[in-house]
Amino acid sequence: MHDTVAETVRVEGARILATLIRTIGDVQIAEDAVQEAALAALGAWPVTGVPPQPRAWLTVTARRKAIDILRREQARRGKEEEGTRMIELARADLPPDEVVHDDLLRLIFTCCHPALSPPTQVALALRTLCGLSPTQIAGLLLSTEAATEKRLTRARQKIAAAHIPYRVPAPSELPARLPAVCGVIHSLYTSGHATYDVDACREAVRLAELLHALLPGQPAPAAVLALLLLTEARRPARLDASGAVVTLDCQDRTRWDAAAIARGIALLNASLEASQRCADPYQLQAAIAAEHARAASYDGTDWPEILRLYDLLMSVAPNPAAGLARAVAAAEASGPAAGLALLADLPPDPRWHAVRADLLARAGRHAEAVEALTSSLAGTVTDVERRHREQRLAELRGMA
Repeated sequence: MHDTVAETVRVEGARILATLIRTIGDVQIAEDAVQEAALAALGAWPVTGVPPQPRAWLTVTARRKAIDILRREQARRGKEEEGTRMIELARADLPPDEVVHDDLLRLIFTCCHPALSPPTQVALALRTLCGLSPTQIAGLLLSTEAATEKRLTRARQKIAAAHIPYRVPAPSELPARLPAVCGVIHSLYTSGHATYDVDACREAVRLAELLHALLPGQPAPAAVLALLLLTEARRPARLDASGAVVTLDCQDRTRWDAAAIARGIALLNASLEASQRCADPYQLQAAIAAEHARAASYDGTDWPEILRLYDLLMSVAPNPAAGLARAVAAAEASGPAAGLALLADLPPDPRWHAVRADLLARAGRHAEAVEALTSSLAGTVTDVERRHREQRLAELRGMA
């Protein structure tokens, strides 16, 4: 029951937070109120059961907590404007879904204000939108938990001190924020995809849909949505009935979502037509995903074309994840030695060791593969991936 309650609170929390920020205009107070409401739910629901409308319960509770916080602030500071906010919070009605969705989009743009540095934009959005902990955010940003906490505190203070508005910016302001907004949505999906978090992936797709609807003629939002749809289309085949990982070469492609693939390819084509070029990282990643989606089988995949696209991606937006995928593509196109040569230029981490183990095994170097896969278990690995690698490790030990 506790896990069910925690998951419900996590999924609904961002939407409630977004609406509270619109009402209160203070990120920190809204976060504190939602946190108190979440703690109340974790205490009450295991006893009473999850209510029929959990978002409504959490919204009402968060409003009451916010009123309590504002009363304390009013008594301490003598701020009369808190009274107006409390009147708004005391209303009995709940915002309709379409208003909540708009609030989330406003929250993304607030987090991505150009007055904040790019890493701070992403950190704040991952904290407020995704509910990730400072520890998780630090891992994604290759930082420390203490530095991330300071970054988040400074961001909230800057939003309050500079009176950064909680709204979707005017058309003239969009270009400065659009890259960060796209980056936040993509980061949310990537985090969910890596941890097999279905709700995070769906939320990222929904936010990408909202952004594309807001800017239907812009190539970047279309490319991001295309990438997410093409990747999400393969999700039903990533795990088997027992929850074990199914690698791409073994996936049942009849389980892939054909409608999502068709729409993703159409969006990619529209994005390319709008930009008249293919040098945007999201377009390139979507083009790679489209190549996988078009292939009727793993053996029928056009690996040389995928390798060419990864070469382009590494030239415009080099990063370790793309580098690892490029090494895999090189191995498929030209043999494991080609992939191992590319891996040598990348920084080691658990995923790097896992990829290297696979390529070493394909080259017949099973003892080295066992060593590499053992190293891949030393870092932070999801439970699903850990079970998959441990099973593969047992197989490799039998071959060594």
